[in-house]
Parts: sequence; structure tokens; C-alpha cells
Amino acid sequence: MRLALLLAVPIAIPASAQFTLQTSNTTADLRGIHNVGNGVAWASGTQGTVLRTEDGGYVWQSCSIPPGAEKLDFRGVQAFDANTAIVMSSGPGDQSRLYKTTDGCHTWKLVFINPDKDGFWDAMKATPRGGLVIGDPVNGQFPIYKSADGNLEAWDRIGEKSDFDHFKLDISPYEGEGLFAASNSNLIGSPLMGLFFVTGGPRGAFFVYQVWSKQGELKNPTFGSAKVSLPLAKGKSAGAFSLACSDRWSSHRKMLCLVVGGDYLQPNSSDGVAAYNSNVMKHWTPSKSQPHGYRSSVAYDVSTKTWITVGPNGTDISSDDGHNWRPIHPSAALHESADADRNWNALSLPYVVGPKGRIGKLDPAALKP
Repeated sequence: MRLALLLAVPIAIPASAQFTLQTSNTTADLRGIHNVGNGVAWASGTQGTVLRTEDGGYVWQSCSIPPGAEKLDFRGVQAFDANTAIVMSSGPGDQSRLYKTTDGCHTWKLVFINPDKDGFWDAMKATPRGGLVIGDPVNGQFPIYKSADGNLEAWDRIGEKSDFDHFKLDISPYEGEGLFAASNSNLIGSPLMGLFFVTGGPRGAFFVYQVWSKQGELKNPTFGSAKVSLPLAKGKSAGAFSLACSDRWSSHRKMLCLVVGGDYLQPNSSDGVAAYNSNVMKHWTPSKSQPHGYRSSVAYDVSTKTWITVGPNGTDISSDDGHNWRPIHPSAALHESADADRNWNALSLPYVVGPKGRIGKLDPAALKP
């Protein structure tokens, strides 16, 4: 959905998470972040902005702006190393694009432009084996594009030139349903296996899946598709904004997944913000104690088995797989900024990004019991 960029939101009682604020040397609003590892991470945002660090965030380098992208809003970035990355812009029609670099963002190649004049891209996932792009409904269908090309330069729309058409995948949206281009974290999947994504709108939020392969972690998947209702806020500006799954299985051998969202026009409301599930194909349960406001991104920290979620008015963590959430606060000993928990859009641990060039790096102490 055409999510408006949020400005800083004041709250009555300040509470800060344990993020160390970093120098980005930009005032662009940032929504894309991807930690590659070994000190390498990439970030993206408005005005064609792409940033890169090779030293764990000590220095963030400004990349060259892709040709013709000076006014584009890069809401998603996926990277493979210090040299190779792909960025997705979100905007009406041909303002939704994919650019790729293979030389450390010195030069860029335009690899795909949204062919739907009424379309709007919301999320992208890319791996060395291919990629996926999904957007708001066009002509009564969610447009989903895939690339099974390791170079991510050849893209086809699923349902038009797809090898999977014979599965008759039907995930038709209801009137007003869509995805939120908030943090590039509402889509999980691969072009070889299938995909999960989450939506929102006036009739409620949904978890949607398409499965067309037995590859990956899924056990005996059902070929086809389905939509499962999510117990999250309803409304034009409400629903599910982010989906994350752990890399482990619960005691019942089901993959653990969480969704977060709420209403971004009511950022201080805790109604219908988070839900959890240990069987993603069936039923979702609302968190008993919710995060304390709208949340745009959620992630899982493997080392501490802790979930973390961020939004404009604060940061919350869960150590019991989303059943309960609690805010985390600043540490005077760490000399943290008083607003270090707030005004965040997207996570790729340990990094977090937000409006006006905000970049933070999570201190591991924040997730300790």
C-alpha cells in the first residue's frame, strides 16, 4: 500500500531501547536495511538513497544514485556481499523498479520496471537462487513476479509465464486489501519453493501462502494456496506490516512465526498489534500482552532466542515466542540517546533504520534476561 512516511511521534513517557545511534550522513527517510554479515550491511530510502557499511557500521558510505532514481523511494534492499546488491523502489506504475550493482554501488543497472501502470510494489526478496516481488492488487489479483535467474535480471509474473500455473493458485484480494510497503519484511519465500505474505485493510489482516515445491523447511506441504485470518487491527491504514519466522522448530515440530502491525495512523494504540503461530498454515493467536504501539518490523535473534519489534513510539521484545511483549529501556551505563528506542521503520539485526537518516545498532545487552 502507499504507506505515508511517518514523522517523529512524541509520546508522554519516553522509553528508549538499547540502540547505539550511528552517523549516516544523510537526511533521507530510510526503510530498507539488510545485514549481510562480516561487517557488511546495506540501507536504502528516499531520494534514491543507498548506503553501505563494510566495518560493522562505524562508517556508512553514500552510494552513487542509480540513473533516473533521484526522486525514487527505495523501500527494499537485498545484498549478497560488499559488492552485490539489488534495491526496490516503491511508487505508482513505473516508479516501482529494481536496480542492481555488482561493483560496490559505483554503478547500477536497471533490471526490471513495474509493467502495471496502476501497480505499486510493496516487498522484495532475493537470494543467489532467484527472487520475488509482490505489489498491491491489480485487476483483482496480487501481482507476484519471480526470477529463477541467479543474476536477478530476468523476471516473469506468476500466473502469466509461470511454470506453476497448473496449480491454479487463487489468493484473490478483497476490496481494499493490500500490503504495506513499510519495512520490506511482509514477504518470505523463494521462487523455487513458494511464498508467505501478510496483508491489511478494512476487512482485516490475512496471512497468505502459495506453495509449489517440497523444497525447504516445510514438511509435506500442500500444493496450492490459502488465506488465513490474522487477529490484528482492521482499517484502511491497519493490518499486518511484518512477518518473521525463526530458524528453529517448536516442541510440536512446527515452524515458529510472528506477525506485527496495528494502525500506523494511531501509532500509540496497542490494539491488534501482534500475533504468533507454531503452525503457519492454520490458526494465529493474539499476543497476551501486546507491544505498546503500532509496529512496522519484527525480527528474531537466534543467539538469545528473542524476538524484537520496532515502531515510531518504541521497541518491544519477547522471550516466549510472541506470547508476551515488554518494552526495553535505555541504559545510562551505555550512554544511550534518550530517543534511541523510537522513530524506527525496519530491522535487520543488529541494525535498525528510520526517518531522517536514523540508523542504530543493537547492543547485545538489550536482549539479555
